[in-house]
Amino acid sequence: MRIRPHAVPTWCCIVLLISSCLVGQEKAFTYDRGGIIRGDRTQKELALVFTGDSFADGGEHIRQTLARHHVKGSFFLTGNFYRNPAFQQLVKDLVADGHYLGAHSDAHLLYCPWENRDSLLVTRAEFEADLAANYREMEKFGITKARARYFLPPYEWYNEKVSTWANEWGVTLVNFTPGTRSNADYTYPEMAARYLSSEKIMESIWAYEKKDSAGLNGFILLIHIGTDPRRLDKFYLRLDELLAALHKKGYRCKRIDELLGL
Repeated sequence: MRIRPHAVPTWCCIVLLISSCLVGQEKAFTYDRGGIIRGDRTQKELALVFTGDSFADGGEHIRQTLARHHVKGSFFLTGNFYRNPAFQQLVKDLVADGHYLGAHSDAHLLYCPWENRDSLLVTRAEFEADLAANYREMEKFGITKARARYFLPPYEWYNEKVSTWANEWGVTLVNFTPGTRSNADYTYPEMAARYLSSEKIMESIWAYEKKDSAGLNGFILLIHIGTDPRRLDKFYLRLDELLAALHKKGYRCKRIDELLGL
């Protein structure tokens, strides 16, 4: 087939337009050590992500609260969580409700030392074997790798090398947006100075929203699906209040794959 002379510039324009859109989309995101930590700061949208390993005490409350507000969440769970017979009905219900379910490692490994983040505690082979085991557990609930390409690292702790491994393995590493203290909802009073009450956590969210010119736009806000029994002041019990306030301020809560859309 012969290409008409004027068709070439048209196709070139289309290619350039697509390329420009992709470049613009990439620039709109915020990265840290190769992982995406914030979506588009120009859009009044955010993702609520819930991580879980050993505890799921907030699961049903969270599920019902999200349903009441017509919000879809993103749940990053370990293989330990998916395997736990006590949690399996919850997982099935979350899938049925249309939430995003993803990987959080199989055995909740610590990839890097706390004191030296640039070094590693696992080999690439160990990383890949653990992540593959996580996805095998997910597949038992009909969650395939193709449907769950976003991965949130255990302990929310990783480095550039881990991000590269994840990318080359075919998944995209994401992490919570820093600035608020929502991820400290796992702490309990015996941790002394590290402990944060739910009120302090809530205050940190609105304080950040007020000081950042983009507010919570593009935010990946992390909450734990369950916490140690020693924490009696459960932040997930404030989820209804949080969602109502976000809605009143004009924010739209989206699944992580909808927020990032890669």
